[in-house]
Amino acid sequence: MIYYIVRRIVTMIPTLFVISFLIFFIIELPAGDYISNQVAALKSSGESASIAKLEFMRKEFALDRPFFERYLIWVGLWSGPHGFDGLLQGNWGWSFEFAKPVEEVIGPTLPLTVILNFATILFVYVVSFPIGIYSATRQYSWGDYGFTFLGYIGLATPNFLLGLIMLYLFNIWFGLSVGGLMAPEYIDQPWSVAKGLSVLAHLIVPTVVIGTSGTAGMIRRLRANLLDELHKQYVTTGRAKGLKEGRLLVKYPLRMALNPFIADIGNLIPSLVSGSVIVSVVLNLPTVGPVLLSALQSQDQYLAGFILLFVAVLTLMGMLVSDLLLAVLDPRIRLGGRAAS
Repeated sequence: MIYYIVRRIVTMIPTLFVISFLIFFIIELPAGDYISNQVAALKSSGESASIAKLEFMRKEFALDRPFFERYLIWVGLWSGPHGFDGLLQGNWGWSFEFAKPVEEVIGPTLPLTVILNFATILFVYVVSFPIGIYSATRQYSWGDYGFTFLGYIGLATPNFLLGLIMLYLFNIWFGLSVGGLMAPEYIDQPWSVAKGLSVLAHLIVPTVVIGTSGTAGMIRRLRANLLDELHKQYVTTGRAKGLKEGRLLVKYPLRMALNPFIADIGNLIPSLVSGSVIVSVVLNLPTVGPVLLSALQSQDQYLAGFILLFVAVLTLMGMLVSDLLLAVLDPRIRLGGRAAS
């Protein structure tokens, strides 16, 4: 197992380089960049005093270099102008739109984004796991029909509409401030117990809103997988041997049905970030989603590139965790040619 973990971590290094190149290539596909767009806007408005400063910034941040050289400078494998270091040296780049380093732009949002994603994933699994088991073991019951109906409502309801409704209700019932991940008085304040409790209270609405559609889909998949396993011959044999239904369910069919359930951990992270952009804008959440959208619209390539690379790192880590859990859960999965013990 240790050898497999080390091998996977080593494999992530070239994978990240390939991902970083694809990210940089896609971001560079549109014609021009942030500086050229600003220069064109200044020329059209008749202002020329700031053009010289923008052209200086183009050279300062290597935007006048060829594509591959710009990529190597961004990654940190090539020395940039005036010691402009790259990602490997701990320099996340410069945000032209915010006129400050990337770490200062998204530094406060990264912890909140990770907390929100973790809370959402936890919500999806905690809610969908027991409901999926109940629906599969009580097929065509009133409870099964009820949860199926709620699942379809969850899939059909737009997240932003559900978010607005919940914000209104929580504001009326509990006096929770509208929008954000904390009360206004805690913004820009150091972390404390009161601020942490405020964040936990404000996490309820975005967690439920973002996780609703994922929960509904997960319930349907777990129900279908578990029903398929319950109708297999080894379950009938286990019943014939006198195994109790609870022990039989947990020991065999449930473990087999959980494979896709666990494998979705890595896929949930990018879908949560990309799928929560509109929700983050509507709910005024200080996460990386709105910042990424703004960076892509303005062609702020260093800011957008780092956020996308950060999501890729989270995805690779999530996939590693899901693979390790699958190896523990299912003895049929082999690591390095040996059966997982």
